[in-house]
Amino acid sequence: MALFGNGATRRVVWSRAHAGRRCLQTAQAQAQALAEGIRRGDRACLARGITLVESTRADHRRQARELVTLCMQVERPRALRIGLTGTPGVGKSTFIEALGMQLVGRGHRVAVLAVDPSSARSGGSILGDKTRMQELSCSPSAFVRPSPSRGTLGGVAQSTLDSIVLAEAGGYDVCLVETVGVGQSETMVAGMVDMFVLLVQPASGDELQGVKRGIMELADLLVVTKADALQLPAKLTRSELASSLRLLLPRRSFWSPKCIRASAVTKFNLDRVWSTILFYFEKLQESGEWDAMRAGQRQKWMWQQVSHLLLERLRCHQETQSFAQSLEQSVLSGSLPSGVAAEQIVDRFLLDN
Repeated sequence: MALFGNGATRRVVWSRAHAGRRCLQTAQAQAQALAEGIRRGDRACLARGITLVESTRADHRRQARELVTLCMQVERPRALRIGLTGTPGVGKSTFIEALGMQLVGRGHRVAVLAVDPSSARSGGSILGDKTRMQELSCSPSAFVRPSPSRGTLGGVAQSTLDSIVLAEAGGYDVCLVETVGVGQSETMVAGMVDMFVLLVQPASGDELQGVKRGIMELADLLVVTKADALQLPAKLTRSELASSLRLLLPRRSFWSPKCIRASAVTKFNLDRVWSTILFYFEKLQESGEWDAMRAGQRQKWMWQQVSHLLLERLRCHQETQSFAQSLEQSVLSGSLPSGVAAEQIVDRFLLDN
């Protein structure tokens, strides 16, 4: 009986290992099929690929890592990564659609990765950016993808950089990343794009933020929107912003931030906005800093992912969670400082692992 039991155990272990290898091979084959479809320019494959990298399932994550690795190996001309942000109501979606349609008309392939805020209560997102960009969404040379922020601070989602990699592998030579757009905290996107554009509404008071150390000092280009309906306020805002920029040290050695008035409705100055963007990239290419910038972005995002994964694994660790619950009452009663409790929880997690 003992021999039979040992044999049965060995068969079960072998069966599980065989099933694990088969699942891994299937995941790799699926990732390769998706990568090939993305490389061919199949928008459905690109959409499925982004859904995969956004998934929180463990099996999907393994497949997503394989997919992103394969897409990074696709040889394409370097795409222009441009981040756009601004306060709610500034007209981000309208501006992006107008600029995107102009670029499509010039022969570019445009990918728009829009991040929508997630509800702090339900966790859901409206994902309405695609609805607001109906004309651009219907263009065969454009790809518009809204994604939920899922509580990630900084205006982007955890998977945004991977989504950019997939879009570039799909042959999109211009990637526009639209942030959540809630104010001064929209800075994380600046760490994953080549150029950061800040949209400002006329007479909104945003010109006063020019003297603050926040989102303004990260902007490479400021665009005062709605210059058609609010001509005089737009001129005053542009003048005040230009004066504010002189108080800030440029973050690029080769570039001083510019400020332009524009209108997405009448297309006023959209040509000038794009020519300024192209001039920026010419200077970036001449400076020799482009490769170092991309390398720094990958390094920064690696550590961002490390922080995210550590926090996620800590929350899923049962022993640590039990220990944390035992401290919560002390924190709630005020007998234990929150910082001390947090340090004890982290120490316990590291000790158990």
